[in-house]
Amino acid sequence: MSVFAVIDTNVLVSALLTKTPESPTALVVNAITEETLIPLYTEEILEEYEDVLLRTRFGFRRTTVEKLLAVIRQFGVLVHPSPTGEQLPDMDDLVFYEVVMEKRNDADAYLVTGNLRHFPAREYIVTPAEMVEILKEQQK
Repeated sequence: MSVFAVIDTNVLVSALLTKTPESPTALVVNAITEETLIPLYTEEILEEYEDVLLRTRFGFRRTTVEKLLAVIRQFGVLVHPSPTGEQLPDMDDLVFYEVVMEKRNDADAYLVTGNLRHFPAREYIVTPAEMVEILKEQQK
């Protein structure tokens, strides 16, 4: 069984920075190619991923970023969210919230983030570690 999830940019940054393959962020990203996690995205989200991941301070290779984006496109689902009218502390995060809300209209979906304080407290807005536990439960 697969789980739908919007992955916040900070999770991807952490996954690419980690030297620990068992870290929750790395496991979340690996779950995409294992087809246990189906990433939800918009073109705007993909543009943010690319913009942030190619920042020189991170030092990620362009080929690494391009491969990750290709994996998200290949295994993911493009979503066209409706406006929610939600006000968030960082309105740049609104697209992530709106995508999860759109998908939740017809399926369980989660928003995976390292910045819970940027979003309303909801059971479907989870940390990478919580997402790993959800994925484990789905595999039982």
